[in-house]
Amino acid sequence: MKVSTMDRPIATVNFSVPDDVRDAFNEAFAGQNKSAVIAALMREAVQRQQRQARSRAAIRRILARRDRAPVAGTNELDAARRAGRP
Repeated sequence: MKVSTMDRPIATVNFSVPDDVRDAFNEAFAGQNKSAVIAALMREAVQRQQRQARSRAAIRRILARRDRAPVAGTNELDAARRAGRP
């Protein structure tokens, strides 16, 4: 691990990608700091994965609550509607 001039730890990471992806990346980000672009893309990917994990956990909690929710029959639903409840 190297340390930058800003005293932030910097790791070197090597990836293998298809030539067409490399070429498209180089063209799309020509003149930009490629390391900074990759770091930003990696941050976005981590955030997306974290959001997906939170979403999956929320879905599991909702489904678990749903399994424990009381069941109302047709008569109870009709009575609630007549009483003006949504």
